[in-house]
Amino acid sequence: MTAVLPRLLRALDRFHATHPWDHNAHYHRWILRRLPGRFTGALDVGSGSGDLARLLATRAEAVHGIDIDPTIVERARERTAPGAPVTFSVGDALEDVPSGLYDVITCVATVHHLPLGEALTHFRRLLAPGGTLIVVGLYRPRSLSDHLIDAVALPSNIAMAWIKNKGRRAPRPVAMTAPTRPATTAFPDIVRDARHVLPGARLRRRLFWRYTLVWKRGPSPAE
Repeated sequence: MTAVLPRLLRALDRFHATHPWDHNAHYHRWILRRLPGRFTGALDVGSGSGDLARLLATRAEAVHGIDIDPTIVERARERTAPGAPVTFSVGDALEDVPSGLYDVITCVATVHHLPLGEALTHFRRLLAPGGTLIVVGLYRPRSLSDHLIDAVALPSNIAMAWIKNKGRRAPRPVAMTAPTRPATTAFPDIVRDARHVLPGARLRRRLFWRYTLVWKRGPSPAE
């Protein structure tokens, strides 16, 4: 299976080039379902062109998105309606986040670009008591179960591409994101490091080469 899978992935890349859809945006509604109906402030790390930040703004009093790519941040600003409670800035997620505490922190397809333990520790400091941290990340397949999930994802990915592009003469545009690199950390190592920093964090492997992490901070600032 491990020998065949790279060839299948290359074929999938060719298919995806002509039938693109956003694997990260697929999880945006999933994220919303795990958040309160209303909250005060939210931070979206690696905000790209701002789709998730604008979605969070339907529930939040204020949302801030940060991304290291200035071109994408400018695109996010252009696509945000005047008066919307959303701001964007260019910067390093570990150094340039505006000070303050956030009720919600989201990080989609970004944390594998950062030192995991350091990033999660930083997010924990920024999370208000009672707040929720949600990460959708990438991991490096290593175990048999990883490769089985990848195998299941192949037909699911093709089906989703057909559904999302059905009836379109031109491919559906995919939201702009900063250039990405492959994940280098296997899922068990991510689980170990995450739970060391965030005791009780819930992590799960998902389809489309992603995993999710959900952590709710206790009501005390010390938790």
